[in-house]
Amino acid sequence: MPRPVYFDIHASDPERAITFYTAVFDWQFERWGPTPYWLVSTGDGPGIDGGLAQREGPAPENGAPVNAFAVTLDVADVDATAREVEQAGGVVLGPKAAIPGVGWLVHCRDPEGNLFGLLESDQSAE
Repeated sequence: MPRPVYFDIHASDPERAITFYTAVFDWQFERWGPTPYWLVSTGDGPGIDGGLAQREGPAPENGAPVNAFAVTLDVADVDATAREVEQAGGVVLGPKAAIPGVGWLVHCRDPEGNLFGLLESDQSAE
């Protein structure tokens, strides 16, 4: 069965995106190749790494519905991480929602307009 093995973040302002993801998730970025592209290391253990590229078109519009293949990140505390997202210039798109038997989910946008989710595991969520 095919599984996700890599992700790409597209940014109009790559340095702003790097600052955001470093501040909120402590990800590491390394410039790669002659084009504006960075390899993204998300840490040790289960999960995937990815890349960050210079966006080649317009940024997503504010208020646009989900129109992408969004990645969801496993976090220890969804409320604390949502506050970090806002402090780093991102936007929390609504209140956290219970996914019964799974945990708490909230969707956010980074300063570049990219959508992502935060999930706090909690089997008692209802």
